[in-house]
Amino acid sequence: MDITEALEQSQPGLVARVKDAIHQHKLNQRSEQTYLHWITRFVLFSDMKDPDALANEDRQKFLDYLNERMRVSRARFNQASQALTFFYEDVLGKTPAGDDGCAAA
Repeated sequence: MDITEALEQSQPGLVARVKDAIHQHKLNQRSEQTYLHWITRFVLFSDMKDPDALANEDRQKFLDYLNERMRVSRARFNQASQALTFFYEDVLGKTPAGDDGCAAA
């Protein structure tokens, strides 16, 4: 399965929404790939739930998992956190309630 197929399965048209938001912000191709990677991993981690139904607690669980269980580097953790912030704010139109706990590892 292609990595973006999981996003499409969770919500049809989601990949296009993410790419449109990325292009609006004039991010480069590498940023697009990185954001799509982390957003897809988040959706897969969340059992393919509809992304609009995902709450800030789901985001925090994923970041805790990356930090505590996967022990990703600070740089990768920051990439994931930034990608999810972008996803919530610029794609889903949600403002994360109090970013407490989402700081760098």
